[in-house]
Amino acid sequence: MSIDSAQSGRLPHLGILRFSGADALSFLQGQISNDTQRLSENGPVFAAYSSPQGRVLALIYLLPHSSGVAAILPREILQPTLERMRKYILRAKVRIEDAGESLIVAGQVGPLPDSSPRYVERDGVGVAPVGRDQNRFWIIGAPDKIGAAVDAAGAKRFEQAWRLADIQAGLPQVYSATSEAFIAQMLNLDLLDGISFSKGCYTGQEIIARTQHLGRIKRRLFRLQLPAGEWSIGQALHLSDGRQGRLTEVIESDGRVEALAVLNVEANPPAAGEPSLNDLVEAAQLPLPYQF
Repeated sequence: MSIDSAQSGRLPHLGILRFSGADALSFLQGQISNDTQRLSENGPVFAAYSSPQGRVLALIYLLPHSSGVAAILPREILQPTLERMRKYILRAKVRIEDAGESLIVAGQVGPLPDSSPRYVERDGVGVAPVGRDQNRFWIIGAPDKIGAAVDAAGAKRFEQAWRLADIQAGLPQVYSATSEAFIAQMLNLDLLDGISFSKGCYTGQEIIARTQHLGRIKRRLFRLQLPAGEWSIGQALHLSDGRQGRLTEVIESDGRVEALAVLNVEANPPAAGEPSLNDLVEAAQLPLPYQF
């Protein structure tokens, strides 16, 4: 498999949960918002793992690796997700484990000569496009198969560039600070092919389906440019146009601060004196590559 080392790098902030066993697909079908049957067709799957109350605990990218279904998610929520999912195994023939260093996550920016809109695996190295983006690819495999480790500074730069590309593509992520804060549609998963409304029941399905059928969704994920300052994931925002919400991702690059935030769809200018004008954020809304 041809991987351009100049355009690729490891993503150490991400880890992999591996699902194996005869019931792995059926178990996942009852836990996540998307249809795992797509994995049997070598289709990568983006989905939410939610609480029974419909709150997103984690966003995961599923790839059908030969060693078991690989679920890519942030390392900081990998262990809580693992422990929570294990409680639902019961009698199912499925094993859930932290793939640790046996499988690592890397990314490729730019087209691959042998790329495909579906998952491709050769010699244990799996490659799949990131969502609808045919210019970025997930790479998973053993460390010795993917390539030599890059220095810490280089890895951090690549991670920042990768997360900025996610922001520009309007692709949400959930970290510790935002786990269980949003329903899937607030993160635009219905617009990103992250929810199947035709599959059977799964954890949180009742709330997610009810939200969809009730009509217009009152909060959505927006892309913003923020003024210079100290910003953090999960931070509350009150924009000057009256919209309120929380940051889900924020990256500073080349003097610009770009972010994704879940905000009220409707803008309601605040009444005079409440909140203080000093607390309002002058943010510019940036375009997303998809529409509500």
